[in-house]
Amino acid sequence: MACTNANSDNNNTTNSIPPPKEVTGKKQHWEGVFTNGMKQTFISFDVSADGKKLEELTFKGYWRCDGKLTQDIMGPEKSFAIVDNKVDGIIVEPEDGGATATRYELHATLNGNKAEGTFRMNINGLGCDTYKLTWTAERK
Repeated sequence: MACTNANSDNNNTTNSIPPPKEVTGKKQHWEGVFTNGMKQTFISFDVSADGKKLEELTFKGYWRCDGKLTQDIMGPEKSFAIVDNKVDGIIVEPEDGGATATRYELHATLNGNKAEGTFRMNINGLGCDTYKLTWTAERK
């Protein structure tokens, strides 16, 4: 029995090491919907292979611009940093665009195959704003 216990102990030495995080080695695509605001309004994005960046964020839907309801497909060229499965960031493009720059604000929590958060996109000088939208998404 001493030999059996020794073998069991050797097999259990890895229990003190936490399991590695899921690494796919490729971008992960996510798609979702807004739970407030206009119908037929969607969000999509990719998470980099290393899980450190939220990229290719796309807003597809309706928003108010200069007092009119318009439909657009827009998103920043830059990416948001992911820290501890969360995003809390603002991207302004172009950075020196002044009143006509587009401002993207994203807050997100990624948990397994699900994600949720808030999004706002606005262009102050043109009177365009989605206002604060709440969203949920799934990894595809």
